[in-house]
Amino acid sequence: MNAGRLIPIIALLLALAFGAPAQAQTDDATLTALVNALPLGNFKEREVAATALAATGDPRAVPVLQTLTDGELYVIEASGQVVFVEASGAGVLATDPVTASSLGEFVKGDVEKVKVNNGLRRALRTLIGQMTLLSEDRGTRLAAALSVLRDANPDTLELLDSALAVEADPEIKTVMDVARAAIVLKTDASSAEKAAAAQRIAEWGGREAITILTGALAEAPADLRPAIAAAIDSLERTRAVWSVLQNVWYGISLGSVLLLAAIGLAITFGVMGVINMAHGEMVMLGAYTTFVVQEVIRGSFPGLFEYSLAIALPLAFLVTALVGVAIERSVIRWLYGRALETLLATWGLSLIIQQAVRTAFGPTNKQVGNPQWMSGSFELGGLDITYNRFWIVLFAIAVFLALLAVLNRTPLGLQMRAVTQNRRMASAMGIRTPFVDAMTFGLGSGIAGLAGVALSQLDNVSPNLGQNYIIDSFMVVVFGGVGNLWGTLVGALSIGVANKFLEPYAGAVVAKILILVLIILFIQRRPRGLFALKGRAVEQ
Repeated sequence: MNAGRLIPIIALLLALAFGAPAQAQTDDATLTALVNALPLGNFKEREVAATALAATGDPRAVPVLQTLTDGELYVIEASGQVVFVEASGAGVLATDPVTASSLGEFVKGDVEKVKVNNGLRRALRTLIGQMTLLSEDRGTRLAAALSVLRDANPDTLELLDSALAVEADPEIKTVMDVARAAIVLKTDASSAEKAAAAQRIAEWGGREAITILTGALAEAPADLRPAIAAAIDSLERTRAVWSVLQNVWYGISLGSVLLLAAIGLAITFGVMGVINMAHGEMVMLGAYTTFVVQEVIRGSFPGLFEYSLAIALPLAFLVTALVGVAIERSVIRWLYGRALETLLATWGLSLIIQQAVRTAFGPTNKQVGNPQWMSGSFELGGLDITYNRFWIVLFAIAVFLALLAVLNRTPLGLQMRAVTQNRRMASAMGIRTPFVDAMTFGLGSGIAGLAGVALSQLDNVSPNLGQNYIIDSFMVVVFGGVGNLWGTLVGALSIGVANKFLEPYAGAVVAKILILVLIILFIQRRPRGLFALKGRAVEQ
């Protein structure tokens, strides 16, 4: 951009800065001229043009500057007009950023991306923050305050003070206040003001506070460095405590997944003494049931997608329970009392089920969508909690409590407990043990199907999904005590938490090996696990 073009832009910038009200509406011709000046000249001259555009206060300038920041703003080479584009077959559709009118379709060679560098991006983010701090929309103001905090540009201090004076939202006001403190640390303010600013950032806490204070420490005056260093040390100690709690949460989250995968196995293994290597495939079938439900909903009832998991849960339970009953009646019933044969038979069944699924759905991973209420995350103190993990923990607790109620409050549950304690005596008392065996295997398989619905929100759905959890499930059952639900709960949570504490030091693979070794050593001393059942399990 030459001097003749630069001078009028600067003049317009000054005129708008002193004469234009905030959120003003500039006429289309003036705004278009300012937008079309963005691709011209070098990066410094583009920053001047962007500043002139932002000084209009026109809300239409915000998406232009944001698109330029993202590196997605284009210019038509033949006319020099700046446009928004979107892909359309082999070409692109161009839209006027000022009037939002369509300009038709162009081949990709007719438009060129407006280039930006890191320095220009920082300037653009500052301009966007300046334009949106006084927006009427709460989300826009919050995003602007976070942008100002991230850049901490001293040029925004005056505008930030103006926004703070009128801001009523407590969350936004806190972010603005911390942003102001971060900016003060970069100015030539007095040591007292900087000390107060450092204290405010330390009170805010968190990783970002440590980052801001660490950056300020290098340039701080000598008399201020001890206070900033002490604040950083205090934040690091607090952060270490939250880090431990975060690992505990990660462990509980992993433990809930292991509980869902293992609780059905605990029932079948405990009551029937069957080593069911096809249990993982029941989990996988539950996940594929969720995939099928979502595909049907997407194709025929898209408005029900938010309820897809609620629809999939009973269907997954029913499908896997029926498959479990079929396996028990056709194969397992002939192998009771022969543990090695049940292991080999169910291992063969797992291979057959995997291949059947590959034939029906293909070998590639299937993507199961997350409903809106299971997407995103939230903070609880210093913990970062994702909604999908949060709901799965609650779901695991609900399944556990429901299963306890079934075992303790229903005739089938009482019969299952009787068979667990003494099969021969239960049969002599008139309990139909073959029926109990079938229902037990169906119940355990159905719960595995529910686990598959939950795991579809965390993992890719593939024919090998169940294999990732079968070994861990057996470890949980053996460690907690065969057939004991409370033991399964304690075992799942213990293994999950221990695994997450070991991973940062040993790595994921070595951590699992260490857990396995520790369990082997444990069962050498307590062969029946943490909570050993009395009755048939002891006698045999």
